[in-house]
Amino acid sequence: MLLGGRVLTGLACGVASLVAPVYISEIAYPAVRGLLGSCVQLMVVTGILLAYVAGWVLEWRWLAVLGCVPPTLMLLLMCFMPETPRFLLTQHQHQEAMAALRFLWGSEEGWEEPPVGAEHQGFQLAMLRRPGVYKPLIIGISLMAFQQLSGVNAIMFYAKTIFEEAKFKDSSLASVTVGIIQVLFTAVAALIMDRAGRRLLLALSGVVMVFSMSAFGTYFKLTQSGPSNSSLVSLLVPISTEPVDVHVGLAWLAVGSMCLFIAGFAVGWGPIPWLLMSEIFPLHVKGVATGVCVLTNWFMAFLVTKAFSSVMEILKPYGAFWLTAAFCILSVLFTLTFVPETKGRTLEQITAYFEGR
Repeated sequence: MLLGGRVLTGLACGVASLVAPVYISEIAYPAVRGLLGSCVQLMVVTGILLAYVAGWVLEWRWLAVLGCVPPTLMLLLMCFMPETPRFLLTQHQHQEAMAALRFLWGSEEGWEEPPVGAEHQGFQLAMLRRPGVYKPLIIGISLMAFQQLSGVNAIMFYAKTIFEEAKFKDSSLASVTVGIIQVLFTAVAALIMDRAGRRLLLALSGVVMVFSMSAFGTYFKLTQSGPSNSSLVSLLVPISTEPVDVHVGLAWLAVGSMCLFIAGFAVGWGPIPWLLMSEIFPLHVKGVATGVCVLTNWFMAFLVTKAFSSVMEILKPYGAFWLTAAFCILSVLFTLTFVPETKGRTLEQITAYFEGR
């Protein structure tokens, strides 16, 4: 029963991670699309933080019951929300689309209809030859891959042990601390998204992650003694010839670099790949393209989590984290070279940009 529940929960989360960003991007006014789109990730990290806090006082059965509350509220509230105007246009329901637009925006001002007939096309492999399809698809897949290659899952996995090495009395405080940092900086990103722009925040986020991952690898280099081991507990055993206070100080280097990484990730590479995924695809391929991007994200998350211990054995821990720093450098270069700025543009203008119109 537990396994069945996990499977159904994973299925529902996968569908929600695909549909929610797309729905928000299609109903949002261009001037606030970045803010509203970033709220997807903000609600995710807020939910994680609340789960951490609830886990302190509730046993797992009641925690599971509590987890039923948000989806129940969403189920009820979505009954009062309309379909997106763009979807209604694909169903030849022009009047209903305009009614939904007035409900969502208050007026039709600023609305730009998709090209006539484009929304009625089905996806075909031949479409991958078109720059308006393959360019955003490559960008979307790459953003999702770089998000996971940044090493965020490795950092989250080792957070509790790092806090223990820093002599925190209650190491479970690590999860709550990490959650608070995620929520605060994701909220900051949401508030400035439509002013600073996507490219700037992605580049800034990547630079912060480069420095923090480099520092994290340096911590492992300074504390490493003897052969590598996949267990972080043995990796963090202090070198016996040095004072304990030195290792506590080094552990604080790890705590600081970890917190800096989480803050940097939350400002850019946490929310923005999901936001851009919902913005850059033309209407007639959006379903398939966003599905491929979400699949890439979850597959890369599985692959990185599965392979990271092996990478640590081969490259040693410091080498593994310096490798993630190298991927962060590549993500910055990719952003500055290939990712367009989408703030303030309608979805139709973004599509026209990729098509060269």
